[in-house]
Amino acid sequence: MTESSATPAWAGRLRDIADFPKPGILFKDIMPLLADGPDFAAAIDAMVAPWRDADLQAVMGIESRGFILGAAMARVLGVGFVPVRKPGKLPGKVLRQDYTLEYRTDSIEVHADALPAGARVLVIDDVLATGGTLLAALSLARQLQVEVVGAAVLVELAGLGGRARWTSDVPLLANLVY
Repeated sequence: MTESSATPAWAGRLRDIADFPKPGILFKDIMPLLADGPDFAAAIDAMVAPWRDADLQAVMGIESRGFILGAAMARVLGVGFVPVRKPGKLPGKVLRQDYTLEYRTDSIEVHADALPAGARVLVIDDVLATGGTLLAALSLARQLQVEVVGAAVLVELAGLGGRARWTSDVPLLANLVY
């Protein structure tokens, strides 16, 4: 499901970069959006709107652009922020999940004591492509024994099939679908 079928004005701030990070990949760059204060605020407000009454305790944001969006959302919602990082970036005991992207394999980690069991969380990333990263973050959240209320992305690349891989018991919202 998507939050809205209307294209918001801030969507024009996104740009396509061909052949990044490797030939054949069309990268959706959100950096111009982040650089514009009013449009960035409007995008965060749009991402936050469906979750305002979700009684959340935290937002889990996936490295690296998911950090930016997730931290901003956590601030607006008045809840904590939990970073989901690439391997070797977090001190202490971590939980790790391997996953496959459309062009490589990778891993993400979260602190093993990041949240108390039963905490209500929202998982955030910038782009849903094949779904590997978001599914790995969901797996980490479940290992933490938290309640994943939902997941959200700024952009969904529908042709890459990530939504079809998503679990049906957790709502997944995308603000823009290409």
